[in-house]
Amino acid sequence: MQNGRMFSTGNHPVEMLLPIYHLDAAGFEIEVATLSGNAVKLEMWAMPSEDEAVNFIYQKYLPKLKQPTKLSELMSTVNAPDSPYIAVFIPGGHGILAGIPESREVGDVLRWFTTNDRFVITLCHGPACLLAAAIDEESDAYTYKGYDICVFPDSLDEGANIAIGYMPGRLPWLVGAKLKELGVNILNNGITGQVHQDRKLLTGDSPLASHNLGKLAANALLEAAR
Repeated sequence: MQNGRMFSTGNHPVEMLLPIYHLDAAGFEIEVATLSGNAVKLEMWAMPSEDEAVNFIYQKYLPKLKQPTKLSELMSTVNAPDSPYIAVFIPGGHGILAGIPESREVGDVLRWFTTNDRFVITLCHGPACLLAAAIDEESDAYTYKGYDICVFPDSLDEGANIAIGYMPGRLPWLVGAKLKELGVNILNNGITGQVHQDRKLLTGDSPLASHNLGKLAANALLEAAR
């Protein structure tokens, strides 16, 4: 944080698992990948232990979450002309801010999916991944310039998340502010579960959007697959 204190975080389990639940139910096979190849870090304090759907999908994908594929090892398949991947899903949680926005591999994946008319699905702090697409790009050529999205509001990271003691200080930088600098339009001011689709980019505002984003994504991918 700006004050030098550390903040232990990761992916929000509801934001990850509920959209996956819908995509899995729609029949799509899901590959789990991290930059390092190390296990996925979930914010287990937020795991809804009594939610049968979330816990079912968690147990189903636990082996992949514990031993994901290293993203670099997937690149030749993901970006191939005959790529079997219809979408990339980047869940939220503040952990997304650590390394993902500076990753050239993530930027390459996002640009390939968007250029090749595939889907990008993300929510809450997850849209920070879109910053990776700006690496080595001219600002006027930024892939997502002019796109409308939903994202977790900077005002909550600057206010309530600190005031209630969730975060031990101010973030080094703010997701919304960085995206606005690149010409991305943010639709929401608060968190209501709002979702939005702009072309093949599907976004949601917070954990509250997990269910709606999952349904939106599953329907969109099924329609494209047909």
